[in-house]
Amino acid sequence: MSGHSHEEHSHGSVKSYVTGLILSIVLTIIPFWAVMSGSFDTGATVIIIVATAVAQLLVQLVLFMHMSTKADEGWNVMSFVFTVTILVLVIGGSLWIMHHLHLNTMIG
Repeated sequence: MSGHSHEEHSHGSVKSYVTGLILSIVLTIIPFWAVMSGSFDTGATVIIIVATAVAQLLVQLVLFMHMSTKADEGWNVMSFVFTVTILVLVIGGSLWIMHHLHLNTMIG
């Protein structure tokens, strides 16, 4: 058997799961309301959606997936940072290319 027991890993409490559920519901309702009410211009609505999506991601990672910066879980955080870096490069690069292709088709 390996040196790791099941009890070494922290599991969430009922309180943390309920907190995560409530935060997830609120962070889902906010952008839904922003879009459905039409109270904001397009730029502000996009900012609200992106901000709540990032907050939702953090809630999911911390409260449901129990990701932390503890030494024994360092590889989880490191792999997460690597994944986010690759996603930012791929998505950012794709948006940059699409933007410049759009500008080039308008000019030419």
